Amino acid sequence: MKTTLLYAGIAGYGFNSLSRGMEAGWISHGLASISAAAKAEGFEIDLIDLRALQSWEHFREEFKARDPDVVGITMMSVDYNPVMKALQIMKEVKPEVITVVGGPHVTLALNDALRMPNVDYLVLHEGEITFTRLLHAIQAGRPPKQKVLRGITPDLDQIPFADRDLFLNEWRKWGYNLDSPEVPFVKELPPPFVTIIAGRGCAYKCSFCKPGEDLIFGKRVRRRSVENVIEELKVLREKYNFASFMFHDDCLTEDREWVIEFCRRYKEEGFNQPFFCQSRADIIVRHEDMVALMADAGLAGYFIGFESGNQRVLNFLRKGTTVEKNLQAAKICRKYDLAIWANYMLGIPTETKEEVMDTVRMIREIDPDYFSPSFFTPHPGTDLYDYVMEHNLSLITDYDQYRRNPTEPKIKGQDYEFLKWARDYSQKRKFKNRVRRAFKAFWEKYTDPHRYIRKLRRLLGLDRPQTPNRPQAGRPQWQATG
Repeated sequence: MKTTLLYAGIAGYGFNSLSRGMEAGWISHGLASISAAAKAEGFEIDLIDLRALQSWEHFREEFKARDPDVVGITMMSVDYNPVMKALQIMKEVKPEVITVVGGPHVTLALNDALRMPNVDYLVLHEGEITFTRLLHAIQAGRPPKQKVLRGITPDLDQIPFADRDLFLNEWRKWGYNLDSPEVPFVKELPPPFVTIIAGRGCAYKCSFCKPGEDLIFGKRVRRRSVENVIEELKVLREKYNFASFMFHDDCLTEDREWVIEFCRRYKEEGFNQPFFCQSRADIIVRHEDMVALMADAGLAGYFIGFESGNQRVLNFLRKGTTVEKNLQAAKICRKYDLAIWANYMLGIPTETKEEVMDTVRMIREIDPDYFSPSFFTPHPGTDLYDYVMEHNLSLITDYDQYRRNPTEPKIKGQDYEFLKWARDYSQKRKFKNRVRRAFKAFWEKYTDPHRYIRKLRRLLGLDRPQTPNRPQAGRPQWQATG
């Protein structure tokens, strides 16, 4: 029995978009994890990634050539339209193909997913165990009679490491020629670059995210052991000789003891590759000693959800932090020379123009290295989505509009021409910050000795492991090779 996994994330850049940054150059950890789990059970798995193809006709031809018995698809809300089109084409080409759809939208908007035609099974929550069991049942000629299958929560230390080659090998067939398993996106993280997930879930209660994440992963954070993560990094070092990486976790730093142990083991194993992770302003302020420890271990930057520069709006979002902590966290990052990727929103329900300008002023004061503004977008499964629907505020008329891009109206009651101006003005650096950045860039380019030391180490091969790292005793072999 042959199974094909389908990645349909083309709502942003469309077909033929490989290598165009994060959205079109990173793997889907969900599919990569499901692939690893199914392959560990002996199933034949391949991938069709719409980002690598040229058109829907190209997809039709490729699907016909693969001729799978089962197709597994992951879907966020923004992927609804391409998933619907792909399902239609697959059933036209091969009516008997068994289609299985999972991902966030299925769990968060089940009634909507049940209305989708051409779907044989819907998998809720996490899919590694349930999808593999479904394949066994289909292969044995005993497919489940029910359409909706509840995902079984896996022990994250027991499932295989993500199957990155599922994506990399497929991409290379269509012209991907970067010397990196995933596309680098900031100068602080040079290629070869990879992404990794250390845990699932989030301990916080932001109204633009919860309870959706709890519905998918459960109400508590489940994190892999430090040893399990270190073991995967060893495999990635041996396989790809990665030069940098990024944690995908919603908030890696909420578990202080885990972070401290990770930093210790990371250095003990000879890693010095820089990395990014997500954190929160209040955590950075409360645990500056942990920030210093992470910087010493290799942390190069934080993603921080500042969201708003107005305290009333922060409270409305249930962010659990303050404007003062936002500003203080930025100062701490500067102290330890950590890059700041600033996430913030404009056009939040009930937000006034003056409150928007509070955010603009805060962001210009923070002076982040990377700006990531968005227009608030009401996503299904969140409390703010319910608020928007209850107050008849939604301007979403098509699933493609669930992108967080700050380019189009999302809700009623906001002046989007003003918001576009505010978006642009928030990214204009103050004169003092332009001068500071120019001086820093000059120093890094011409005088910083660490730059030359890093280059010399790479030339001498000192950053490579001297001997192959063997799997930990008692660990299944697929975890060391997955």
